[in-house]
Amino acid sequence: MKVNKRSIVAFGAIAAVSTLALAGCASGGSSDDTEGPAADFSGEITVWVDADRAGVLEEAAADFTETTGVEVNLVQKEFGEIRDQFVQQVPTGEGPDVAVGAHDWLGVLVENGVVAPVELGDKAGDFEEVAVEAWAYDGQTYAVPYAIENIALLRNTDLVSEVATDYDDMIAKGAAAGVDYEFLVGLDPEAADPYHLYPFQTSFGAPVFGNNEDGSYNADDLQIGNEGGQEFATWLGEQGAAGILNTNITGDLAKENFNTGKSPYFLTGPWNVPDAEAAGINLAVDPIPSAGGGDAQPFAGVQGFFLSSESENRLAANEFLVNYLGSEEVQTALYEVGGRAPALTAAFDAAVASDPIVAGFGEVGANAVPMPSIPEMGSVWQFWGVTEAAIINGGDPAELWTKMATDVQGAIE
Repeated sequence: MKVNKRSIVAFGAIAAVSTLALAGCASGGSSDDTEGPAADFSGEITVWVDADRAGVLEEAAADFTETTGVEVNLVQKEFGEIRDQFVQQVPTGEGPDVAVGAHDWLGVLVENGVVAPVELGDKAGDFEEVAVEAWAYDGQTYAVPYAIENIALLRNTDLVSEVATDYDDMIAKGAAAGVDYEFLVGLDPEAADPYHLYPFQTSFGAPVFGNNEDGSYNADDLQIGNEGGQEFATWLGEQGAAGILNTNITGDLAKENFNTGKSPYFLTGPWNVPDAEAAGINLAVDPIPSAGGGDAQPFAGVQGFFLSSESENRLAANEFLVNYLGSEEVQTALYEVGGRAPALTAAFDAAVASDPIVAGFGEVGANAVPMPSIPEMGSVWQFWGVTEAAIINGGDPAELWTKMATDVQGAIE
């Protein structure tokens, strides 16, 4: 692909001129960090990227070097290791200028002082709102987002032809299909799965945290134990007693049973679509049905590229982030290799127009809420899933949910 700073040149074949390394290297560059045109850039920047996205970034880096003269060193990392290595290495001067990552790392990155705000400027409005919100912290934006991920309801259209109006209607349609399971969602015997069950929880009016005026999460406003949360806990117990929610049906078992036609419904993410299609399942992607009467809002996970607070070439790094990695060409290419909905609205709209599966997940994602990235969320995860599992497995809903909320509040304080 050919991407200049105005993102107006079409895709083309370009020889990669960046260096793709397999081990860490120090953040490069000694250019002065003053305002100026692209022609005044100099030095180099280092970018940490995972294997799946390395090829796309090679071409973007080549274009950036051709236009600005700034060399881009691409260092390939395991995605799951990037956050901790970034936190460890940036303070020593050994980290990169830019790295790829997930938005729920943000609280840890900010609290450790290792990330700097990214200046999106007028381009902030070019991205899907939930994507920018996910990478916001204390009124600042800390990344150029590139992919949005959320769960939705997969439906086998050969078993059920119509969209369910709510949760009870879904269960009724599932029962009428005459197969083994009315509905499937993968759970863990010890920790259930709060991520997958969250849209049902929100439909009872029980978010984890309240929000500040700017839409960010307020750690001082824990709402998980409110009246809606108690109603959700009661519902969890009922679904467990009915056998619809079953902690013995893991994610792998749920996937296997759906792909062999044993249920018309599977609550999951886009990562399980390819195997369902390969199994010959005719799929539709439906909104998640409400169990409590309110909106069933899943968590949105947003991946992006963020900037080191210790970058010695921050102006060039920000230019590469915003005008290259934030271009429609690069965002589209990242979507094509990753299968996740693009964060840039123009690329998102094009993907939705060409792929009904992406369109379905996108429709659900438009109603999603960013997974909290504040550090206090760690205290929630500690107690949340084990409590859900205990309730599903027959424990007292009111007692267990109240204790969970009290334990979370105590851990936060």
